[in-house]
Amino acid sequence: MALCFFSNGLTIHSPKVHNLKSTYVLQQPISQNQLNLPLNLSEPTKIYKKNSCFSIKASASPSLETTKSSFRNKNPKDINVLVVGSTGYIGKYVVKELINRGFNVISVARENSGIRGKTSKEETLEQLQGAKICFSDVTDLGVLETSLQNYGSSIDVVVSCLASRSGGIKDSWKIDYEATKNSLLAGKKFGASHFVLLSAICVQKPLLEFQRAKLKFEAELMEEAQNENGVTYSIVRPTAFFKSLGGQVELVKQGKPYVMFGDGKLCACKPISEQDLASFIADCVLSEDKVNQVLPIGGPGKALTPLEQGEMLHRLAGKEPKFLKVPIGIMDFAIGVLDALVKVFPSLEDTAEFGKIGRYYAAESMLVLDPETGEYSADKTPSYGNDTLEEFFAKVLRDGMAGQELGEQTIF
Repeated sequence: MALCFFSNGLTIHSPKVHNLKSTYVLQQPISQNQLNLPLNLSEPTKIYKKNSCFSIKASASPSLETTKSSFRNKNPKDINVLVVGSTGYIGKYVVKELINRGFNVISVARENSGIRGKTSKEETLEQLQGAKICFSDVTDLGVLETSLQNYGSSIDVVVSCLASRSGGIKDSWKIDYEATKNSLLAGKKFGASHFVLLSAICVQKPLLEFQRAKLKFEAELMEEAQNENGVTYSIVRPTAFFKSLGGQVELVKQGKPYVMFGDGKLCACKPISEQDLASFIADCVLSEDKVNQVLPIGGPGKALTPLEQGEMLHRLAGKEPKFLKVPIGIMDFAIGVLDALVKVFPSLEDTAEFGKIGRYYAAESMLVLDPETGEYSADKTPSYGNDTLEEFFAKVLRDGMAGQELGEQTIF
């Protein structure tokens, strides 16, 4: 059942995939004309469920606008922005930022949202205060379109913050590809002319299933933009989030060693805060220089290796630096064993994938991959915002990780 409400004070992270031979490696934003990937965005056949959506305040359904891109000439209060993935880690901040900028925000959420579905409808209304809430199911195109039909409003822009919670194979394709595509199709049906996609910088080097799923949708979105009446897009590829680097704060605070792989220099990143990322995503709604662009983005300051992060954390905690260096080969051995077991026990395929995810983030930098050198480049990774990792570590040391839950899959 799809239920539409207005919130007024109640307040890490298979199908056959497209050939990824032409993987995107970016040193700056690129346009869709630089990537001509001939993928078909055909609408799947769906059985539409009976209309079951209602609004607390009944009103006649206005006619839909059909003039593409005309929303940029409106005041923000007259621009309808549909946000999917609105109860996720970044989604909640994006909703708040859009509301603060005066947009009319319509948030799509599950009736039981959050990690493992623990967040109730009442809690969602509280979290997304100021937005109109539409309880629906983005994994079912028919249900989603019925929800929006009953909501009775046109849509100008869709912002997708959807992401697989676990990174498992089936979940990745269900969310990072299928549900995200449903959001595009539903948005188009109700007038959307621009689509802002929260992707990830790691899709530059796709070795994992969720990366392949994201890339497939990215390619189809670019292809859609080439159509005469297609939507435009802004694809945002952020580096590491602060919370993904906070898993060892409590260990260091207790005087335990900081765990890292190899010499601690295998991977580096320019981490970005949830608020700064939300601000950048909100910029993409109206900024014409971000139209039909792939936008890698990091936080302020220099790129930091795990060794540098550990040294910073020990200094802030007032502890003598202690490190536990784990050979990356241990993970390679474990992954090899799991891959062998999957051939006998297919049910272990997600477990094997989780191992590969851990190995990827232990060895690959979250920076722009320079196509000229084949190396990750901190200099070519754009910076945005003001929040620093040092400030985040200091806050977590003081207040803990409340609100920064690491989700269903963690390494440490």
